[in-house]
Amino acid sequence: MNFCVVGAGAWGTAFSLHLARGGQGVTLLPRRAEHAAAIDAARENAEYLPGFPLPAAVAVTAGMGAALARTDVILIACPSQSLRETAGRIRQAIGSSGRSPFVISLAKGLEIGTHLRPSQVLTAILPGVRVGTLTGPTNAAEVARGLPAAMVLAADPEAGGIADIQAAASGATLRIYTGDDLAGVEFGGALKNIYAIAAGCCDGLRLGDNAKAALLTRALPEMVRVGSALGARPETFYGLSGFGDLVATCYAGWSRNREFGQLIGQGRPAADILANRRTVVEGYLTTESFAGLCVERRIDAPILREMQAILFAGRRPAEALAALMARGLKQETAPLPPPSLVSL
Repeated sequence: MNFCVVGAGAWGTAFSLHLARGGQGVTLLPRRAEHAAAIDAARENAEYLPGFPLPAAVAVTAGMGAALARTDVILIACPSQSLRETAGRIRQAIGSSGRSPFVISLAKGLEIGTHLRPSQVLTAILPGVRVGTLTGPTNAAEVARGLPAAMVLAADPEAGGIADIQAAASGATLRIYTGDDLAGVEFGGALKNIYAIAAGCCDGLRLGDNAKAALLTRALPEMVRVGSALGARPETFYGLSGFGDLVATCYAGWSRNREFGQLIGQGRPAADILANRRTVVEGYLTTESFAGLCVERRIDAPILREMQAILFAGRRPAEALAALMARGLKQETAPLPPPSLVSL
């Protein structure tokens, strides 16, 4: 099967390496022509994923039209706020070709302003094209090394072709599950970034393991409550895109969102942190988007609400913590996942 990975950041490059190891045809498509030339000349993405040589099986080009002409599956590895523009370029490239590749988002976030999920953005820009989302707890460097990981591929069950993509993209070190709750998988992948920033704030404030564990324990039912109110299935959040990604991004040293939150907890202004970053912190704008949705739909999400106040209203992290601890006392409740989720 022929794949084209649109976007040559760390994750797009790592997934290209994984596909090549599995014997799939893969083309890596950087946004900038000079970046493509540099990667192709060095056979390494020194800018975003240094230390991992690209095999000859990974073609590198900036020519989208030629690359997509022979592609069965397009994987879009770009920030969620760039997804609409990227999809527009894809539409122009395939518009007159008569081809209809499957388009899969690797983004984790909501579009600011519209509050649209990645697959909804793709459907709006690429009407009639089959779309899906591939997500889960995956660090780019670990996938590039070939360390074990698992993901979930979600799409409309009527789309067709999902099982073929699952088989082609899975391998000895990356197991891909499928799911049909596209909304839940995308909400889980986006929401966990917000709680990872909160976990980072705990680290920055040096609150200890007890506080961080309590935060994540309460973040999970909040994810379920928010996602369910927005039309997702509750059980989805106990899977790879919800609980799995939540654990990874809240505790891993490589997590950009956790690191961002840690710096916030240490007193650094968000604007200063973001101004000096090359890579995107998806949870930052996603927090604003989800906060707006929760206000519109009257969804109670106290952790999310406090994070929005910290990031966009100047609230001090210590004040947000005090507000959460001072909430009215109540009995602990959390929805239980169905027994079927125990099966691997």
